[in-house]
Amino acid sequence: MTAFSLAAFGFPEVHADGRPVKLALRKGLALLVYLAEAKSAVARDVMATQLWPETDRETGLARLRRLLHRIELALGEPVFETDRTSMRWSPAVELTLDTHLFESACDRGAFEEACQIYRSDFLAGFSPEDAPEFDDWAFFRREALRGRLVHALERLVQDKNAAGDHVAAITHARRLVELDPLSEVYGRHLIRSLLLSGDRRAAERHHAALTQRLRDELDVAPEAETEALMSPAAAPPAVPTTRYVKGSGVHLAYQTYGSGSLDILVMPGFVSHVERAWEHPASRKFLASLMKLGRLIVFDRRGIGLSDRVGSAPDIDVTAEDIGTVLQAAESRRVVLFGASECGPACVKFAVDEPRRVAGLILFGALAKGCWAGDYPHALRAGQYDAWSKHLVTQWGGPVGIEVFAPSLAEDPQARAWWAGLLRAASSPGGISAVLGAFRDADVRHLLPQITVPTLVLHRRGDKAVRIAAGRDVASRIPGARFVELDGDDHWFFAGDQQPVLEAIGRFTEEMKR
Repeated sequence: MTAFSLAAFGFPEVHADGRPVKLALRKGLALLVYLAEAKSAVARDVMATQLWPETDRETGLARLRRLLHRIELALGEPVFETDRTSMRWSPAVELTLDTHLFESACDRGAFEEACQIYRSDFLAGFSPEDAPEFDDWAFFRREALRGRLVHALERLVQDKNAAGDHVAAITHARRLVELDPLSEVYGRHLIRSLLLSGDRRAAERHHAALTQRLRDELDVAPEAETEALMSPAAAPPAVPTTRYVKGSGVHLAYQTYGSGSLDILVMPGFVSHVERAWEHPASRKFLASLMKLGRLIVFDRRGIGLSDRVGSAPDIDVTAEDIGTVLQAAESRRVVLFGASECGPACVKFAVDEPRRVAGLILFGALAKGCWAGDYPHALRAGQYDAWSKHLVTQWGGPVGIEVFAPSLAEDPQARAWWAGLLRAASSPGGISAVLGAFRDADVRHLLPQITVPTLVLHRRGDKAVRIAAGRDVASRIPGARFVELDGDDHWFFAGDQQPVLEAIGRFTEEMKR
């Protein structure tokens, strides 16, 4: 049996025993890649709809049969296993696919190998024509793979600089800048690597180029941290070092900063990025203010940000387990959990399961159930939630949702650029779709009466993302919880007026220290 290989990074190519095979059938190439990516049988109806969505069922199935026959003629041997309703690559065929090799290398932590395999974006420049459903599938797959590439490159930049191999770090940092030229995080990776290598002149050129791009495209100036790289006399904002801990086979990115008798672990919501969180001045100011109250701990959940990308969404139980893994790595003894929005339920779960490790619980803009029910009117109905989720996914990569999450920042070009960049770095459309789907089905109402640790519930009166009634409901179900209603309509805790939020947290943590 011939050994076949498929190259899906870039325009798809087929090789048989290492020799290229000419297959002048765009829909044939699309079918081969789709079946290879599926790793299992695909229904004939599904495949026909992917390739001929405007055709009636019988015509589409007939075209599919002819296409299968033409592909096998071109390849010179039977490669499919089919029955009346489904099809797949034959298990007897020795098949390799470069995207699977790439993901396997990422899973093993072989990031250099992974980045060598990724020669171009998934199916770049390829479309089977008149097949929008296939194009949509390819887009989401492309974004997921691109997200893993970004994660791999960032790890390599960090690791190579730490090992003193600054030339290699520069190479990987250049690739990051090519992926997102407007990202100050990636720009700083390159400038910092050049400075560490001793090439200040090149660092100055790239700093000037980044400054020009930001001015031309966003009409903003570089952030203080970017400027500080080129001005040693300036006092750069202190950004913690990102570390990794392995738990349940997954590497979790986390940071600690400061000191004190109390730890404060911050979980900001459905998406996070431990390094990009420091990019925005308001976010950085809020986190720096928390450092005055205790040692700060932040981390990215599995599948999000700088933590390993995984094939499934992190549900409440898994995220609670990850909290424990990070706290153990940080050698935390007494922690106040700060769970915002969708991360509130995971903090609730951990506080119930591990009360001895939790000094207190703070919930900000949180709700107990992901979607509406007859006895829970405080969330979107399932159909509304799915429509909202679809809107986020289709607009992913731009500043989608900022008008709802942070009305006070919605017209700020720098905030919009930061949020868009954070989304791209933190996840992909396909990845975040799974995360949002998992939260839709979440429900911790049964856990709230079991909370025994001191609890503070904060909610802004005009929150457009999570209604204040949801916050009141959470507080009413937790024994002894204190509910504080705040002015404003921002869902992000660092947006708008921070002072009332920080004052409430300060009073609460002072009580923990007594």
